[in-house]
Amino acid sequence: HPEGDVLCHLLQVFELARDARPYDEEFLLAALLHDVGKGIDPGDHVGAALSVLDGLITERTRFLIEHHMDALEYKAGTLGARLRRLLEASEHFEDVLLLRELDSQGRVLGAIVGTVDEALDFLRELARENEGE
Repeated sequence: HPEGDVLCHLLQVFELARDARPYDEEFLLAALLHDVGKGIDPGDHVGAALSVLDGLITERTRFLIEHHMDALEYKAGTLGARLRRLLEASEHFEDVLLLRELDSQGRVLGAIVGTVDEALDFLRELARENEGE
C-alpha cells in the first residue's frame, strides 16, 4: 500500500467509515477488516480474509468484504454482467459502493490514524449500545 502498510490503510478506511456511518457496526467492521487477507495470501486477499473470518462476522459484513473489489470493477465499468446484476440486486449495493469509495480514499501517506485498540474499543462500545436498543 502506498500509504505505508495494510494496517495503516485499514485504520484509515475505518476512520473514514466511522465519519460516514458511526452507528453501523457491520459496515465499520467490514472497513476495518476488508484487506486483512493481504497478510495471508496477497494473490487472493478476499478469499483469505473470508476464510479466516468464517463464522466470526455477519452475512452483511461478509458480503461487503467479499465484494469490495468487485465494486472497483463495477465503478470502472469492467465487471461482468452476472456479478453486476448480483451487486445491483443486493440490499447492500449502496454500502459496498461506499466501502469501495472509502477504500480508495484511505491511501494517504503519513495520515495520522488511531490504533487497532482504539478501533476495537469503538466497535465494542457500539456493540454495547446496539444491544441496549
